[in-house]
Amino acid sequence: MTTPRDLLITAMDLAASRALERGNLSLALAGAELIDLLDARAVTLAGDHIVPSDRHSMTDRMLAEAASTLARQAPYDSVDTWLWRRGRGLSEAYLAVLEAEGQLSRQRDHRWMIFQPTHTVLVDSPARRHAANRYTSDEPVLAALAAAAGIGDELTEGAPSVADGAVATVLAAVHDAVRGLEAERQRRAIDEAAFDNVWRGD
Repeated sequence: MTTPRDLLITAMDLAASRALERGNLSLALAGAELIDLLDARAVTLAGDHIVPSDRHSMTDRMLAEAASTLARQAPYDSVDTWLWRRGRGLSEAYLAVLEAEGQLSRQRDHRWMIFQPTHTVLVDSPARRHAANRYTSDEPVLAALAAAAGIGDELTEGAPSVADGAVATVLAAVHDAVRGLEAERQRRAIDEAAFDNVWRGD
């Protein structure tokens, strides 16, 4: 299993009772991919720029795809730039992969209603148990990514820290990107409210 898959499975398991912003999740998934690429030594960081290595063959299809999107010549992608580019629609892409692998199933809310829309649920699987064990063990990387995606509680000062400097850089960039996305949502909501007030004559 990979960190992005663990993150998505965790999100599906824990976020059923609340609305989860897919943009936040997609940015966190992109960060999870980058952390796995760092762990596989497929990339290194030079400051906040991503430098691909010659060792970039990945067994996981999505991680291989992520590695293929990186700029391979200077100036390299900054972490922030790559998160925004790679993150676009990434949650939907991972959902499609899990469904194709049989990790998800579609169920009706009311079986007696023939035309009731279906919803996607996780099947019981080793992958699901692995993700649950990783999350409940308070593994700091997954905990930080989950917090950025809006899963569980926000990280506090007492939360486990990440010793690896490059991983910490990626996690900080993910949190900054999510905060930027939320600020943009709020700005648009204010603009839309002001526009509605003009039409109402308020």
